[in-house]
Amino acid sequence: MTAWRSKRSARTMAALAAATGICTSLLTGCGVLPGDARADDSTVTVMTWAPEGTGATNMPGMPAMAQAYARWVNATGGINGRKLRVLTCNDHNSSVGAARCAGRARNEGVVAVVGSYSQHGRTFMTALESAGIPYLGGYGVTDEEFTSPLSYPVNGGQATLLAGNGHQLADHCERVSLVRPDTVSGDQLPRLLNAGLAAAGDHGPATDIRAPEDASAYTRHARLALAGVGLEDGSGGGAQAAGGTGTGAEGSGSMDKACVTAVLGGRTDTFFDSFRRLREDGPGVRIASVLGSVKQSLVDRTGGPDSQWEGAYATGWYPVSSDPRWAAMRNVIREHAFGDNRIEAADPGVQTTWVAYTVLRAALEHVEGAVTAGTVQRALETMPPVDTGGLTPQLSWRYDDMLAVRDHPRLVNAMVTFQQVRNGTLAPAREGFVDVRDTLEAVPGVG
Repeated sequence: MTAWRSKRSARTMAALAAATGICTSLLTGCGVLPGDARADDSTVTVMTWAPEGTGATNMPGMPAMAQAYARWVNATGGINGRKLRVLTCNDHNSSVGAARCAGRARNEGVVAVVGSYSQHGRTFMTALESAGIPYLGGYGVTDEEFTSPLSYPVNGGQATLLAGNGHQLADHCERVSLVRPDTVSGDQLPRLLNAGLAAAGDHGPATDIRAPEDASAYTRHARLALAGVGLEDGSGGGAQAAGGTGTGAEGSGSMDKACVTAVLGGRTDTFFDSFRRLREDGPGVRIASVLGSVKQSLVDRTGGPDSQWEGAYATGWYPVSSDPRWAAMRNVIREHAFGDNRIEAADPGVQTTWVAYTVLRAALEHVEGAVTAGTVQRALETMPPVDTGGLTPQLSWRYDDMLAVRDHPRLVNAMVTFQQVRNGTLAPAREGFVDVRDTLEAVPGVG
């Protein structure tokens, strides 16, 4: 048995070595921009990763945006005369995939991982820390992105979105159900939403509905969500307005009293499709979500002004996608994405990648001498605050710029935006940014 295992191990190692050699010699098949040469003194190599083609949340627009950004800067002379080389990696929404991406970043000598998405922070951040590689502008779905000394988040992650969503709904809802992933990261969402609800007024906690990330239908969860706001008996029967006539005209059946918010990433539309079918003949319920789980393309695809999303609330990190401050990004997409349909300008993942690469450019311009992971890290921690053109507050990770949010010591941006679907378009529900820092500071175990 031992000999057989040894032989199998030897064959496996040989296969891995061969695969590595193939990947090294055929870089265009391993996620490198076609035609790019190996990194040298005049080239800066970075990586962007995200899940693609999985049964749960996918973010293909993030690596696609990174590639378009590289084409743009390289076509205009590079950054301080250096070409930008972008490697991409698919983490497949798995810890094994995340580890492989991080290992490849180390082996390829990248100076930073930029504008990326992964739910497996414990896996990838440990690997990056051991190699001294900074993680700049992650999507913000893991705790490690806000605790690791090598992480430089450009937004407030899920924490600010949920706290902000609570603030936004508190003005309109007396009873709220939250439908969220039945995952470790999902377990943190109820207390964040509840903190926002409580901070904005005397509000009870939301009903917590756990749901799988990869379901094809959510009828049972929709019933539970309705029961949580008093509009469904929970037994599979029709919708009922608790203590009212069920007309939704007044009392506890009012649309402005009962709200259901869902944060299921790529499966949010699947949930609300089940929800719509269940409540077709029932009382009105206001629906809500956060940007990323709902976006303009979803509203367009489901009917625009006639969509069930009409009137829905959404909390985001950035200005609405139609805001003129996104003009530069839109120009780059139009001129350098070559029609890549993975890139959607209204996608918060794409927007986060744009902001992250804006910060990377500022950091590289601040580096004197050789560009390495270490010099990029030092630049991020010593350079002046970065102006992102009003898409975020100015970003800086110097000691005095860190916010006093316990368990999230790397947080530097606690701003959110309130949006609402009006006439089929996501529009500002309130002008400017809303600061939820005080709410995060008050959350047990988070703030």
